[in-house]
Amino acid sequence: MPLTLNLTSEIEQYLSQKATEKGLSLEAYVLKLLKDAILEQEKQTKLVNLLQYWIDEEDEQEQQETGEYLIEALDQDRLSKRPLFPAELKGVTW
Repeated sequence: MPLTLNLTSEIEQYLSQKATEKGLSLEAYVLKLLKDAILEQEKQTKLVNLLQYWIDEEDEQEQQETGEYLIEALDQDRLSKRPLFPAELKGVTW
């Protein structure tokens, strides 16, 4: 499907330069950019849907346990002895 775009000379020059650097024609490079953007948007949408599904599950106890496990794992895996999530700040800053 042919598509005509009215680009500023700066954008056209930028795209031409990048296409040349990649060893692609201008058309192939722009098509690759569009495909990459669409795939990235689809991945983001899937991730948002998954996160929303987890939120909607309403299993608060499991979420609480998972959060506590994550905090403990992050504190234990630090190079520093200073905890990332100190117990005395629970409920205050996190």
